[in-house]
Order: sequence, then C-alpha cells, then structure tokens
Amino acid sequence: MKKRVFLMGLLLSFLTGLQAQKPIILPVWEQGAPESNGLTTNSNEKDAGRTQHTNEAQLYVYPAAHPNGMTIVCCPGGGYAHLAMQHEGTDMAAWMNSQGITLAVLQYRMPNGHKNIPSSDAYQAIRLLKQHAEEWHIDSNKIGIMGASAGGHLAATVANLAPADVRPAFQILLYPVITMGEGTHQGSRENLLGKQAVETDVHDFSMELRVNEQTPKAFIALSSDDRAVPPGNSLNYATSLGKAGIPYSLHVYPIGGHGWGFRDSFPYKRQWTGELEKWLREINQ
Repeated sequence: MKKRVFLMGLLLSFLTGLQAQKPIILPVWEQGAPESNGLTTNSNEKDAGRTQHTNEAQLYVYPAAHPNGMTIVCCPGGGYAHLAMQHEGTDMAAWMNSQGITLAVLQYRMPNGHKNIPSSDAYQAIRLLKQHAEEWHIDSNKIGIMGASAGGHLAATVANLAPADVRPAFQILLYPVITMGEGTHQGSRENLLGKQAVETDVHDFSMELRVNEQTPKAFIALSSDDRAVPPGNSLNYATSLGKAGIPYSLHVYPIGGHGWGFRDSFPYKRQWTGELEKWLREINQ
C-alpha cells in the first residue's frame, strides 16, 4: 500500500513538474479574418489566466521534441466571454509533449453576436497545422480537437460540423457545454446565440442533435456534481454518439465540480489524465 501511494505521488509530481518550451505563436488569420466579431479592443488579461476581449485569434503551438505524429488543437473554456488559457490550455503542453503529442492552444475570438466566429477560427487553426505538418512532424490524419466547458462546445461543434478538409480525427471534451436547449449553460448560450436565440440556432448549435456518421471518436470527462454545466450535457451527447455507432469513452467522477482542467486541486487528476493517456495510445496504433 505504501509503495502504491509513493508511486502515485511520483506520478503527480511528474505531471506538475513538467515545463513546456516557449510556444510558437501564430496569427490564425495572417491576411485578416474574413469576418469581424465587432470588438475593437485588443486582447487583455481580465485576471490570472483569463484572456478576454479576444478580437484577434492566435495559435500557441508547442511542438513535441519526439513527435509521434499526433496533434491536438485545444480550445479553453470561458462561457464564450473570456478564455481560461492556462489551466484549460497551455498548462497541458509539457504533459502532452511528454507523450509525443504536439499541442496547439487556440485563442479563439469571442462571438460577440457572431455565432460562427469561434468555429471559423478553429477550422483555420487546423488548416494552419496542416500547412506546417512537415516542419513540426504532424500527421495530418491524426489532428484532434479538445475543449473544456464552452471550449468543449466549440470542440464538439468542430467534431460534428467541420468541412471535410478540417475534420478532426478525434475529440476530447472536459465537462463540455453540449446543448443550447434545456439544460444548457445559459451564459454560453447567450454569448454565442444572443439573449433572444431563434429556434433554428438553438437546434443547429445543440451538438447532441448534430452527431452524424462522420463524427469522430470521443473521450469525455466530467464530475457528477457539476453545478455550472449540468452533467446531462455529456450524458446525452454520449447517448447520441452510441446511437450513431461512434466509439466513446465516458468518465464521470463523483466530485470536483466545474472548471478543474489541469489543476492539481482536482482530486481525480491522476485518474482522468491516466485514462486519457491510455486512450490516446490506443487510438494512435
């Protein structure tokens, strides 16, 4: 028993002690975005780790030193109002790199009444990675999408609705917003679709209704005591994936609430990271 506890401690120390190299920062739209989100101020820091007023999309790329070809585009959460860039994004870089995975954290623009802005930024980010595939030893057929909370909604949107040229190979969702209907996260819905969302938009952006035969395999993790985004979002999405014959791995932890990301304070950090590592190895065969 003592040996097991010691090994668990070593693993946690390893996960928290890793340090990533400085990222390569690229503008997502080098020639300017085709659509503006209407924000006129540059990105700034609201508080530690939270970027707001994003009117400029950027991609923070952390190439793996010993790449296995797999790459993940990571979409931090923040209710489509700001971005939790650190614990739901850049803090995971060294950990992903240690597995041979290149991590690309996306600072996507806030919708600000323009519902297609975040997904257009994500599609372009995948195109950018494919353009640099040879340089960063990326396998263009092994680019996945990851997101937490509202970033999970964006990741699921990309997974289900992306054009063929940027369709991800897999999706990783942490306590995601999925529906825009009953049981949604109200702030995410209002920031994405407006306070008076029309029914067609509610349907079109409810990802449990948009699963299709092209939807990629999924890894989903959440806490059953999440009071911000009801667990039904993930459970209903998993049900839709199952009905469509899409493989998924669902992990529901009894406590932890919402927004834990890569934080050490989440009591099941070792479990979810270990399960994701195993899942990634399996799908990279």
